[in-house]
Amino acid sequence: MVKLDDALLATMRSWRHDLHAHPETAFEEFRTADFVAARLAEDGFEVHRGLGGTGVVGTLTVGSGPTIGLRADMDALHVTEKTGLPHASRHPGRMHACGHDGHTTMLLGAARHLAATRAFAGTLRVIFQPAEENEGGGRRMIADGLFEQFPCDRIFGLHNWPAMPLGTFGVNGATMMAAFDTFEIEVHGKGCHGAMPETGIDPIVVGAEIVTALQTVVARRLSPLERAVVSVTQFHGGDTWNVVPDGVILRGTTRSMSPEVQDRIETAMREICEGVAAAHGARAELRYERRYPATINTPAEAAEAAAAARAVLGDAAVNADCAPSMAAEDFGFMLQEKPGAYGFLGVGDADHRASLHNPLYDFNDAALALGASWWIALVERILPR
Repeated sequence: MVKLDDALLATMRSWRHDLHAHPETAFEEFRTADFVAARLAEDGFEVHRGLGGTGVVGTLTVGSGPTIGLRADMDALHVTEKTGLPHASRHPGRMHACGHDGHTTMLLGAARHLAATRAFAGTLRVIFQPAEENEGGGRRMIADGLFEQFPCDRIFGLHNWPAMPLGTFGVNGATMMAAFDTFEIEVHGKGCHGAMPETGIDPIVVGAEIVTALQTVVARRLSPLERAVVSVTQFHGGDTWNVVPDGVILRGTTRSMSPEVQDRIETAMREICEGVAAAHGARAELRYERRYPATINTPAEAAEAAAAARAVLGDAAVNADCAPSMAAEDFGFMLQEKPGAYGFLGVGDADHRASLHNPLYDFNDAALALGASWWIALVERILPR
């Protein structure tokens, strides 16, 4: 394992606690971007700001060789923190409940170590991305010219995973995380008095049948070997006890592991919505939004990520055939552009069991050295001096 200086580790903990206390949500990471840019400039990186609004890219070249991109996300969530910790959020209603404060800190620590040792040959790009949570900051950075202005031969990402024990690592050479889509279904019926339903067309009944029928998309329209989810999470309609409304609105999310399955889900949902509504004399409109693509690793880069993890954590701690998660990540946009890999770093221990996006979550500081060491091992492996 790479030996990080004790002073650097202490500094990283102070960075992490500062970032945790000052969470900023999508495209509002101004203080965070200032903090990141200042640390990179101190370490001799060439710093560029503004991609994706608040994104920061640091570049350091040592000798000649390939170019590697390392990405960390910076944004927080609209969650009210309940940890009661000394470094708890000072911004009511905002919280680093997903550990992006830890992600940012681990990459900053690795960047400082690599800038000091220069034990690599090539170009290192550290990419600090805004708005990973739901808003597609990775897509924005790419649209703003990320890979045109800052070419990368390979790109890598990392996420902390409380469900895995501290000091373990998971990756695979295929799909790591699901595609994330959202949908809205508007059902148009005919309102009437609740005591005389035969005079109207009840959109609540139609909506209820659509909710039930949508479960057949996964159960009967896809192969049992395909991973997919269709979840209706909202049902809105009606204002009073004795009136059948004119319409209702359903909303929800779907998850899938490949573009082909994504296409089949949308087609099946459209057919079900239109068919169920028509059977009742109603009308249904489906608005289906493609949000994040699946996070699909390339095999060679996944193997490099696993090898770097073994060098840091030991063979027994690394699962190179990690099961994918139905959660989603906009790092998938970057993997559509460049070969690369995304891995999970286990951070769970007796004091850190809260799940991601939980108001009691706090990043495990014991993982800071592990994540930074993995980044360093990866760079030194892919850009050998």
